[in-house]
Amino acid sequence: MQRTWTAVPPGQARSSTAWALGDLTFDWAMAALSLVFAGGLYLDGWAHNHGRVDDSFFTPWHAFFYGGFALVVLVLLARMERNRRQGRPAIPRGYGLTLVGSLVFAAGGLGDLLWHSLFGIEEELEALFSPTHLALGVGLALVVSGPLRAAWARPGRQGNLRTLGPALLSTALLLSVFTFFLMFSHPVAVMIGGRSHLYFATEVGQMAGLLGLMTTAGLLVGHAYLLFLRWEVPPGGLTLVWGLNTLAMTGLLYEDPAQLWLGGAWIGAAALAEGLARLLRPSPGRPLAFRVWGFAAPVLLYAAYWAALLATDGTRWAVHLWAGSVVLGGLTGWALSFLVAPPTPPADPSAPAGEVAP
Repeated sequence: MQRTWTAVPPGQARSSTAWALGDLTFDWAMAALSLVFAGGLYLDGWAHNHGRVDDSFFTPWHAFFYGGFALVVLVLLARMERNRRQGRPAIPRGYGLTLVGSLVFAAGGLGDLLWHSLFGIEEELEALFSPTHLALGVGLALVVSGPLRAAWARPGRQGNLRTLGPALLSTALLLSVFTFFLMFSHPVAVMIGGRSHLYFATEVGQMAGLLGLMTTAGLLVGHAYLLFLRWEVPPGGLTLVWGLNTLAMTGLLYEDPAQLWLGGAWIGAAALAEGLARLLRPSPGRPLAFRVWGFAAPVLLYAAYWAALLATDGTRWAVHLWAGSVVLGGLTGWALSFLVAPPTPPADPSAPAGEVAP
């Protein structure tokens, strides 16, 4: 049984094996701390959604959020110092942007304190898109994606949940940063099309809901494509990525029992989509598999979503609209497949051998 991330060439020192294992241990530590860090973001979002914030920057939710950030930075700096003392490059491979993201986040935090002092506490949609909060989001995304970049830099497409776990968890957290800032368009978070949400019964609300369904499909499928391009994703990997994101989005507004059913249906559909991926095996050399899976996966998600919504809260949308949104999600995933697996251009007869038409 292979004990390291990559094969160790014959004759290589035993210390190299320990170093490879150490890299994986560090990735797991950073992924776990990034989970705490991103969890602080969602905790603060929950507090905003439930009126638990006041006019002060210094809240328990901010303390948890920034405390998670401090833990990530301390572990990264400790590893950099250890590498320096051992004569290795100080910044671990894949974590250069994590260091940059830490600086961006720290600057955003100081700016946010000043922003709140000058303009007060943001409310509802404005809380997602204030300049300092966007800076915090950029820094957070760069930090939590460190284990993904580290794994990407290692050779090989094979792996299991132990060796690829940090990269999968990192991908789930990166996805969750995007969906957090787009929570107003995530079907599970805001129950798009729900009967009790009168806004989505208006024509403008229906258009916004359809755009939200397309955006969410693109984000979910896009992150899955990223994994399929790089690795043969181990069993449970895709369900982990989509499932963790679903739990996070459900937790933002979980009081409605219908929303819990929506989250459960979404996770069940994610498991079915993973089973389909294992059957089709989408990869860079199998573009047709990308296209078929890219269409079918959002269809499974949205079919499960509407089934759960109709069985619980109900909808004011006509069948033409909600059924069409299922197909629209599939078309979104299908269209994205042409970006990650574009058709091979025809050869140019006038070009030298080995070249293709521009």
